[in-house]
Amino acid sequence: MLFADLARTSREIAATRARSEKTALLAALFREAEPADAPLVVTYLAGRLPQRRTGVGWRALKDAPAAARQPRLTVREVHDAFDAIAAVSGKGAQAERRRLVHELLGAATTEEQRFLAGLIGGELRQGALDALAVEGLAAAVDADPARVRRAVMLAGSVGTVAEAVLARGPEALADFKLSVGSPVQPMLAQSAKDVDEAIDRLGPCAVEEKLDGIRVQVHRDGDDVRIYTRTLDEITTRLPEVVAAARELTAADAVLDGEVIALGDGGDPRPFQEVAGRVGSRVDVAGAQQTLPVYPVFFDLLAVDGRDLLTAPMRERHAELAAITPEPRRVRRVEVADPEDAAQRAAAREFAAATLDRGHEGVVVKSLDSEYSAGRRGAAWLKVKPVHTLDLVVLGAEWGHGRRTGTLSNLHLGARREDGSFAMLGKTFKGMTDALLAWQTERLQELAVAQKDWGVVVLPELVVEVAFDGVQRSPRYPEGVTLRFARVVRYRDDKTAAEADTVASVLEMLR
Repeated sequence: MLFADLARTSREIAATRARSEKTALLAALFREAEPADAPLVVTYLAGRLPQRRTGVGWRALKDAPAAARQPRLTVREVHDAFDAIAAVSGKGAQAERRRLVHELLGAATTEEQRFLAGLIGGELRQGALDALAVEGLAAAVDADPARVRRAVMLAGSVGTVAEAVLARGPEALADFKLSVGSPVQPMLAQSAKDVDEAIDRLGPCAVEEKLDGIRVQVHRDGDDVRIYTRTLDEITTRLPEVVAAARELTAADAVLDGEVIALGDGGDPRPFQEVAGRVGSRVDVAGAQQTLPVYPVFFDLLAVDGRDLLTAPMRERHAELAAITPEPRRVRRVEVADPEDAAQRAAAREFAAATLDRGHEGVVVKSLDSEYSAGRRGAAWLKVKPVHTLDLVVLGAEWGHGRRTGTLSNLHLGARREDGSFAMLGKTFKGMTDALLAWQTERLQELAVAQKDWGVVVLPELVVEVAFDGVQRSPRYPEGVTLRFARVVRYRDDKTAAEADTVASVLEMLR
C-alpha cells in the first residue's frame, strides 16, 4: 500500500466529526490494504510508531528537504526506514539519524511529510483510535462489530485481527480465543466525580482500592507462570516474587488481573516511580528484589481451570477469585448491593476516605453485573480520585506541530522559589482548546523576551491552573521533581505570579 493513501485518509478523518464518515474512510482504506500491511496501517493511524523509541525528535525535522512531487513510498518502506533509524547507535548517532530522517522526508510528498512529522513528534491527533478502527475493519469485511471487538480483546491488538480477517475473511475471527499464556488487553475505567455519583450511575457495585502501581496480567498453567504489562509486554523474569505468589493459587490454571505495588516500613505504598523503576529493572533482579520487594494484588479473574470468565458478571468472577486466592493477595473492597441503602453508601464513602488515608490513589467503583470488557474504557468501571491542581507560572512555550503548527503549544511550567525566582517543573500541551491555543499564542508572543528555534522564553507573568495525577522525582528539572500527566485547566487572570504555588508546596506533596 502506498503511504500516501494512509496520509490522505488521516487528513480526511481529521476533517470530519461524523463517526459514520470516519468509519467509512477507514473501511475503504482497509479494503485496499495488503493483509501484511494492516498492523502498520492501524498503528500509524493511531499516531504511534511500532518501534516506540527511535531517538528522533523535532530537531531532526529542522531544515527538512523539499517534498517529492509524486507519491512512491510504501507503508512497508516507511516502516523499514524507521527500523533503520531506531537501530542507529554509537558515536555520530544523532547525525546519522538526522540523515536517515531527511532521506525519508525527501522521498515523501508534502502531505506525507506532514503525517510523518506528526508521527515523529507524537502530535498526530486525527481521531482514528483503536475503537474506531474496529468499526472500520468490521465494515471492510462485512463482519459483526461485536465479534471483531471481542477478537481484538483476545488478540491484544487491532492489527493482529486485521491481518487475519483481511487475509481470510470473517471466519478468521473464530481463531481468537482466551487461552492461558496469551495476554489480552486490560479493561479500563472511566471517571466519576465522587463515590455517590459512581453508585448512582452503576447501581449495585463494589468499591475497590485504586492502587498506584504497575498493572499486570498473570497467567498460570501449572508451575509455568507468565506476567504481562498493560501493553502486553512479558516481564516474568523481572518479578520472581509475583511468580511465587501465582504458584500459591489453588487453581491449576488461571488468568488474573492485578497491580504490583511496593510498601514502606510502615505499610504505606511506595511512590509509583519507585515501583516502575523496580519493574523496569532487567539487570541484577535479585539485588533489585532485595532493595525493593514488590507485591501483587489481584482484583479480577478472567479464566480459571479451563473456564473463560470474560462474560461472567463481576460478582461471579470475584467469588471465583476469592476461592483460589489468599485474602492478602486480593484488593480491599466493600460492596454496595443496595444503592438505596444509606448505610451502605456511607460505608462506601468511609472506605474511599480510608483508602486515601492509606496513601492510595483513590477507588474504582465497579458494577457487580458487568462483564470483563477487555481493551475498552467502558462505563462499568468508574475511577474516583482527588484531582490535584497547582497554580503555576508560564516560563516559555514550544511551537506546535501537526495540526498545531503555527501555535505556541507546549507550555513550560514553573513554581515560585523563596527568592522570587521560578523553577521549571515540567511541560504540558494537554487540555487546550483551539480557542485557547490561539489566545495563548498571541499573548505569549507579546510577553516573549527571547526567540528560540523551539519557541519562546516569556516574562513570568501568566498564571495557569494545572491539574495533574501526582508528583515524582526527575533529574531533568532543577528542583528534582516533575508533575505526572499535567494538563491545563484554565488561565488565572485573577492571580499574579507572586501568588503562584511554591516549590516548597510541591516538594511537600512529594513527601
